[in-house]
Amino acid sequence: MAGRRGGTAAGKTRDYSAPALEKAFDIFEQLALAPEGLTITEMSQRLGRSISEIFRIMIVMEQRRWLAKDPDSDRYSVTYKMLELAHRATPAQELTYVAAPIARALIQRTGQSCHLVVAADGHGLCVLREQAPGPTAFSLRLGTQVNLLTSCSGRILLSYATPDLRERMMDAIPGIKAKDRSEIERRAAEIRERGYETAPSARTNAVTDISVPVFGFDGRAAAALTIPFLNYIDGTEHMTLEAARDALMAAGRQISHGLGWAERDVAEPAVPPPAPKPRRRKATV
Repeated sequence: MAGRRGGTAAGKTRDYSAPALEKAFDIFEQLALAPEGLTITEMSQRLGRSISEIFRIMIVMEQRRWLAKDPDSDRYSVTYKMLELAHRATPAQELTYVAAPIARALIQRTGQSCHLVVAADGHGLCVLREQAPGPTAFSLRLGTQVNLLTSCSGRILLSYATPDLRERMMDAIPGIKAKDRSEIERRAAEIRERGYETAPSARTNAVTDISVPVFGFDGRAAAALTIPFLNYIDGTEHMTLEAARDALMAAGRQISHGLGWAERDVAEPAVPPPAPKPRRRKATV
């Protein structure tokens, strides 16, 4: 059928157009790059469209509570409705429901903030964060995108992925190089062997990131739980980095058990099994 959705007679995928929807997506993407928000005029300039093209769309998005308008500056910003809907429509809802009380107990015990990161389209995404108590703390903002190559969270997600999934994750990373792929493969086995990853923060001085995997009921890594360990110059940390790491690993296991994981569960191997050794031929006399 000529009008059938999803392909043509030649078997090629048909391109469809929904201009209003595309403009709404463009608006979301631009606002994600502008934490301070944008006016309608600024948005039209960024998109290269007239004000009349986007005015009604932004007004409707505000009426549906996807956008919020600052009455003083007339700047629009994205509301938490998108994050709320994403949580309900994805496994993140169950994940954060199970993880939140354990994460809160972890920050009370360690005096350090923690956050939970899942893989999403070539990067990591912070879906839960708990800020440490006290006057000084370092924490990742909810919804922050995390580099899979340079962050401990990202390396945990890559290391505990199955080979096929890891390839797809790497394919989605913008600008990834062949040497990056070989480095990931080299480090993955080391990370799985010790059960965690730790390294100086790629973002901030005086912070050492520690990250552990969180497993789902199927035995596969569902997320990475991370402490950005802040080293206080006055020595007022609740515990050492090593003690915080042990507490983090225990919390990771506790969340995993809450998601239905049993330590006897074995996911698909994260690395291919070694090839069988060739049989020696018997010498002929």
